[in-house]
Amino acid sequence: MFDKKTIRDVDVNGRRVLVRVDFNVPLKDGLVADDTRIKAALPTLNFLAKRGAAVVLCSHLGRPKGKVVPGLSLKPVADRLAELLDYPVKFVSTTIGPEAQAAAKELKPGQFLLLENTRFQPEEKGNDPDFAEKLAKFGEIYVDDAFGSAHRAHASTEGVTKYLPAAAGFLMEKELDYLGRVLDAPEHPFVAIIGGAKISDKIGVVESLLWRADRLIIGGGMANTFLAAKGLAMGDSLVERESIETARDLLSQAGEKLLLPIDSVIADAFRADASSRVVAVENVPEGWRILDIGPKTVERFRAALEHSKLVVWNGPMGVFEFPKFAEGTRAIAQAIVDCGAEAVIGGGDSAAAIRQAGLVDKISHVSTGGGASLEFLEGKVLPGVAALMDKDARL
Repeated sequence: MFDKKTIRDVDVNGRRVLVRVDFNVPLKDGLVADDTRIKAALPTLNFLAKRGAAVVLCSHLGRPKGKVVPGLSLKPVADRLAELLDYPVKFVSTTIGPEAQAAAKELKPGQFLLLENTRFQPEEKGNDPDFAEKLAKFGEIYVDDAFGSAHRAHASTEGVTKYLPAAAGFLMEKELDYLGRVLDAPEHPFVAIIGGAKISDKIGVVESLLWRADRLIIGGGMANTFLAAKGLAMGDSLVERESIETARDLLSQAGEKLLLPIDSVIADAFRADASSRVVAVENVPEGWRILDIGPKTVERFRAALEHSKLVVWNGPMGVFEFPKFAEGTRAIAQAIVDCGAEAVIGGGDSAAAIRQAGLVDKISHVSTGGGASLEFLEGKVLPGVAALMDKDARL
């Protein structure tokens, strides 16, 4: 159960509200290429405007490393937000300073101001208290709706809460409600699917879900390390040699609960146009590498999903960026939809794969935060969440 204050719990009428959003969106030719994260913030923003708040928005975009990078300006995001909102949106080309403060003071209820990229300031990632205090001057109340950044203790996600009463937006609440149920009260049968390239990135989440789930499916590049731990030759496939012992331990703990691929699509090079064929996982020749799960594995994983009540998926089954090696990921996405279970997709590449397959509308919850969802499912405390006011705290 979500135990933090939300925007329902605070009076915003006639007040200036500083909102941390996650507008870290892809740009192409100076325009927003995917506005999923912008749209995800709209329920919170519309709620605040309708209740008479003047709203100052802040977000990061990309990795400018504390320097002004014109190609990572939030100006295109402000333009797209203005098209999506029924309220005026202003933009200021600085994050702090007199120009930004003057623009904020001129805001009227129902108006929005988007500050420039917080990561243009080197103090942002360092969680500098002076910078956090300057940001806090933009509002009387702080709202965090940036779940995708909640695992970072930055000035705009954690530092600012030391100077303002802090509540969650609706997206933050929704993310934590769905992911919290996975950890605290999952419906059974519960199947977890973990993919992606490296086991070292996901050891924590595998261990966390291993004793919660009824079945744990491993695919993607990380499955190669598990197969190598069973003594199979993987040819030129990605294998984390330093993680083989860890994989062996997990196999021992999991027993029959853990499912691995039984066949694979292999390629003679890591290229979209590489020669390919399907082989059993025991028969990967030298000079070839696994780039996707094979058709028998798809059927094996599909059978494991039947009758499930809850499915959590984080990480693709292969190199889905190459169309030739995307079939396994697409098939598992379809199998998740077909099984009819409540499905929680853990952001990042999994979310991209669901969108690529055109199945977003058929999934219960697609997270907006890849790294944040992973850390939450590991059981880690997210600094941006911990910093919010508890539900029973007095304002």
